[in-house]
Amino acid sequence: MDIPIQQKYNRLFIILSGIFITNALLAEIIGVKIFSFESSVGLQPANIPILGFNMSFNLTAGVLIWPVVFITTDLINEYFGKPGVKRISYLTAVLIAYAFLVIFMSIGLAPADFWITRETDDGSPVNMQVAFGVVLGQSQRIIVGSLVAFLLGQLVDVFVFQRLRRMTGSKMLWLRATGSTLVSQFVDSFVVLFIAFYGVYPTVQIVATGITNYIYKFAVAILLTPVIYLGHMAIDRYLGKSNADRLSEEAAEKSKGFF
Repeated sequence: MDIPIQQKYNRLFIILSGIFITNALLAEIIGVKIFSFESSVGLQPANIPILGFNMSFNLTAGVLIWPVVFITTDLINEYFGKPGVKRISYLTAVLIAYAFLVIFMSIGLAPADFWITRETDDGSPVNMQVAFGVVLGQSQRIIVGSLVAFLLGQLVDVFVFQRLRRMTGSKMLWLRATGSTLVSQFVDSFVVLFIAFYGVYPTVQIVATGITNYIYKFAVAILLTPVIYLGHMAIDRYLGKSNADRLSEEAAEKSKGFF
């Protein structure tokens, strides 16, 4: 039995939303870990001279799965427009705030005596309460900065995406998908750092860190372009090309203006 097209639309939005929310939430939680990209792939630190600092690619672990959020944003943008992106972005921000509220409440719970001290594989003692709080308890400024940057980045992404679509029509998918990501991630990279660390570190160091982070995001956005095409092909096949084109045109019509 054929599935009604409206039901397919609804299923598609639910699937994309689930992927979006899951990866955005996980990225925020694991983002507390800073890792060396160069060491992880067996390279020496880049030590790029930027504004008087030798910057290497020391990144938050969240960047590993943020590309999935980029891709999903572009797919929602293409087929459900600004209303779809705004709806899922606001919901995701609320869920992330809720997740951190629950985490902070759990950190404040009195630990059981037998749980507090554990040993690592080499026999070193670990205070589990302290470790739990350090790993999961991100500072409030980082959380606020991350949420503000996330929402602003999403609004910028959908605005640029739809402006490019109106200029090129349904052609040049690579331009609107990659171009909107490059602009929105530029905004995201600096907004989160200034909210989280302004007054803590020198402004020039914050800018240098933002440039380093953006170089990574820029490269990833370019490399992900073929994946965007694969996603579109899968959706076009699921909905049918004519239905997918109609949904995309309707999304563009609903997406005028920034807010």
